[in-house]
Amino acid sequence: MTRYTSFHPKTEIVFGPGLLDRLEAFGGQRVGIVTDSFLAGSGALQRVMHHLRDAEVQVFEDAAPESPLEVVQRGARMFENFKPDAIVALGGGSPIDAAKAILAIVRGFDSDHRIQLVAIPTTSGTGSEVTAYAVVSDPAKGLKFPLVSQELVPDIALLDPELVRTAPARVTADTGMDVITHAIEAVVSTGANNFSDACAEKALELAFGYLPRAYEDGDDMEARDAMHQASCLAGIAFTNAGLGLNHGLAHALGGRLHLVHGRLNALLLPVLIAWNAEAPKTARRYARISRRIGLDVPSPRAGVRALTREIEALNKRFGIPSTLKGMGVDLNEFCRIRSEIAAAALADACTASNPRTPTQAELDSLLASLAG
Repeated sequence: MTRYTSFHPKTEIVFGPGLLDRLEAFGGQRVGIVTDSFLAGSGALQRVMHHLRDAEVQVFEDAAPESPLEVVQRGARMFENFKPDAIVALGGGSPIDAAKAILAIVRGFDSDHRIQLVAIPTTSGTGSEVTAYAVVSDPAKGLKFPLVSQELVPDIALLDPELVRTAPARVTADTGMDVITHAIEAVVSTGANNFSDACAEKALELAFGYLPRAYEDGDDMEARDAMHQASCLAGIAFTNAGLGLNHGLAHALGGRLHLVHGRLNALLLPVLIAWNAEAPKTARRYARISRRIGLDVPSPRAGVRALTREIEALNKRFGIPSTLKGMGVDLNEFCRIRSEIAAAALADACTASNPRTPTQAELDSLLASLAG
């Protein structure tokens, strides 16, 4: 059979004034909502419920960071008997990932019953509203791992920038750097193509231009809207092209050391760009990114250095440390489990599409350089 590449965005992406009206199409149906306790007590849930007033609604509000398996199982049990026609995921990456994992289980109870997934992100970071990925965790074993399936891609994404207006500056920075990491990894991924590049490069143009503004002024709705769309575009890019070692290491480190995902990606990014750029083809791709965001690029190597400096400048502006020690990691504990972290990163699904294939020894060396 001839090998070919495909680009298959599945999600209906809704943006613009009055977008929550789209929920009114579910009137007369059974709708499950997955969110967290904070949002359950906020005006966001009430806004969603208002547009579902003609539907029968059941709310699961126990979503937690990194989607623990026990929480996913509890949510699936709640919806097993309810038999929803749609599940609405309201929140950041964790509630949306929890909803994806819950839906995967509930669909298994009755494969003939069609259940739609609607994602309403309240952070501009993961792009989970359009991706085939969900990160779940097993806290008891210190494990965090990605699920990857086209069945996890939401049917509808509602991008309302008003829902991120009150996000604190630190959350805005951490999630924004996650957007930048997603898009950069998608550009250099082994699965990159012209279609994914178009989404990733536009996401980077928006993120580098508007993230500092959203960080400085959360009420800057032009910046909020731009970052919300950048997050979505980066999600489309990486769910089609793949990610890379930056995320493989972030999953391995985050699962064992309980570090904030976006902040950890930002710390890793300059180091991984330099390491990947040892391959000339990858260096040229990084240089293309530099040109796209308006940096001086007289040569591929200069483009790599310019991109790295730009990311380091953003990290400094946002107060993101450059070492694990700076993030508060116990270096004795880190040294004890470093080889275990390297092995987990090597096995991570995201690492498979990295442009340069690492060895266990190379990963161990990279990790040692990050300690501080």
